Amino acid sequence: MAGLLFVVAAASGTGKTSLVKALLEQTKDLTLSISHTTRTSRPGEVDGVHYHFTPKDRFVEMICDGYFVEHAEVFSNYYGTSHTGITSQLEQGHDVLLEIDWQGAEQVRKIFPNSIQIFIIPPSLAALRQRLSCRGQDSAEVIETRLSGAVEEMRQHVSFDYLIVNDEFYDALLDLQSIIRAARLTESQQVVRQQDLLIGLLN
Repeated sequence: MAGLLFVVAAASGTGKTSLVKALLEQTKDLTLSISHTTRTSRPGEVDGVHYHFTPKDRFVEMICDGYFVEHAEVFSNYYGTSHTGITSQLEQGHDVLLEIDWQGAEQVRKIFPNSIQIFIIPPSLAALRQRLSCRGQDSAEVIETRLSGAVEEMRQHVSFDYLIVNDEFYDALLDLQSIIRAARLTESQQVVRQQDLLIGLLN
């Protein structure tokens, strides 16, 4: 059985990472694909757990070698997802979640047209500004750069299957969980996941 591929994207500062973390903690049999990035690690981030932190020259070599299913340059840093890392998990029947930006989601859509794509937006630009400022990790200049790009990022929601507003955290988390559960309950998925039960019921 091929696993399901879920893609979660959002404008920077929307709370995507916190939602994905909570989703993974509360959802069985869902594997997070660990992306590669050339940015420096933030406090508390661990190489191989949050990202594969990769030197820029090595990252460029990996692009040329066709290593990534998707990659993008965001705020002068590269991000990318291993092709073999995803396909091997899916072929083993594991459901995989990608936490990436809209550019990466667009590339994934071309290679995995059946991927389930989810976009998260903030309740307002004021709320987005506050969240970016409260991080305490970026300079005022970086925050303004991220805000200036947020509107363009959010325009990309039209290409996604689902749109979630992250106003109340647990409501947004419930929305995410509902999408995962619904995708797993389609007839095509259940006929494989519940194969033994169906054989017992119908024979």
